[in-house]
Amino acid sequence: MEIKELESALEGVLFAAGEPVPVERLCLGLEVDRPTLDAVAQRLMDQYSYDRRGIRLVKLDTSYQLCSAPEFAGYIRKTLESRKPARLSQPALEVLSIIAYYQPVTRAYVDQVRGVDSSYTMGLLLERELIEEAGRLAVPGRPVQFKTTKNFLRSFGLSSLDELPELPNQSQEGSQLTLELEASLARLREAETLEEGEGEAQPEPPELPAEGP
Repeated sequence: MEIKELESALEGVLFAAGEPVPVERLCLGLEVDRPTLDAVAQRLMDQYSYDRRGIRLVKLDTSYQLCSAPEFAGYIRKTLESRKPARLSQPALEVLSIIAYYQPVTRAYVDQVRGVDSSYTMGLLLERELIEEAGRLAVPGRPVQFKTTKNFLRSFGLSSLDELPELPNQSQEGSQLTLELEASLARLREAETLEEGEGEAQPEPPELPAEGP
C-alpha cells in the first residue's frame, strides 16, 4: 500500500471508530509494522496542524484517535448546542492528582493522603471517565485499585503519563503534598482547559469524616 493510500486508510479507520484505537489493532488491520504506522500517523498530525484543519489526530498512550481541533470548540458547542461539562471542583482535582501520580492506588490510600473520605469524589471521577478500576490489590480484603483513563490524557492534552509535570518536592507528606499535586495538574489545566499488581499492603487509615458534594 502506498503511503498516501495508507494515510487515507488510517484516517478512515479512526474516523469510523470515533474512539481511541490501539496501535496493535491498527497495525493488524492496515497490515503494517509499528514504525510505519507511527510515521504515517505523525505525517497526518503535522498535516492537520499545518493546514489548520478542523480535526486533529492525537496519540493517547498506545492508541490513536481523531478529534476536533481545540480552537474550534466554541463553534462546535454553539452549533451542536451541547452543554459544557462542569469544571472539576477542588476536591475532584485533588483526588485526580493523587491517582495520576501514584496509580494504581486504592480509595483507602487516597483517603489517607487527603485525610477525608473521598468515595463521593471518586464516584464523580468515575462518571466523568477520568479514572477507572485497575484490578485488586493482593492483600486481605483485595481492595479495588484505580488508575487514570485515556479520557484523562485527552482532557489534559497529554500523550502519555510521562508528560505529567514533575512534582516540585516529592519528599513532602500529608496536606502539603496534595497541595503540590493539585498545583502540578492545575498548571496543565491552564494550558489545556478541560472540556467541560501486586505490591505492599497500603495501611488502612482510621475512619474519616464523610465528604459532601
